[in-house]
Amino acid sequence: MKHHTEYLVFNTRKRQEFINITGQVEAVLRKSGIREGLCLVNAMHITASVFINDDEDGLHQDFASWLEKLAPYGKEKYRHNLSGEDNGDAHLKRTVMGREVVAAVTSGKLDFGPWEQIFYGEFDGQRNKRVLVKVIGE
Repeated sequence: MKHHTEYLVFNTRKRQEFINITGQVEAVLRKSGIREGLCLVNAMHITASVFINDDEDGLHQDFASWLEKLAPYGKEKYRHNLSGEDNGDAHLKRTVMGREVVAAVTSGKLDFGPWEQIFYGEFDGQRNKRVLVKVIGE
């Protein structure tokens, strides 16, 4: 069995953003030379997420609105923020959206349904954050 690891780095312009990283993950997969196996993609920060869904602007706006209703930004709202932080909401949003995805690799490609794409979700941005991409297989 072979394996290949790379790290993607993001520094978003906004506090909260969704970025389609499918092309970057596919590039890592091609570089790995692995034709059959699994591809793990995970956010390495507790205020960021990786998830699979449709690349449709309205849906992304719905995610943002829904998450803000579930966990609104605000220094006074969370016990975590009593430590001097202001990102208690970002931790909760990450928990809802998930830490990682695992995608099957078949014939050297991500084995996705017709609309599936991989996204990086940032909930406390404007600084460097990393995403791990690890491909395992033959």
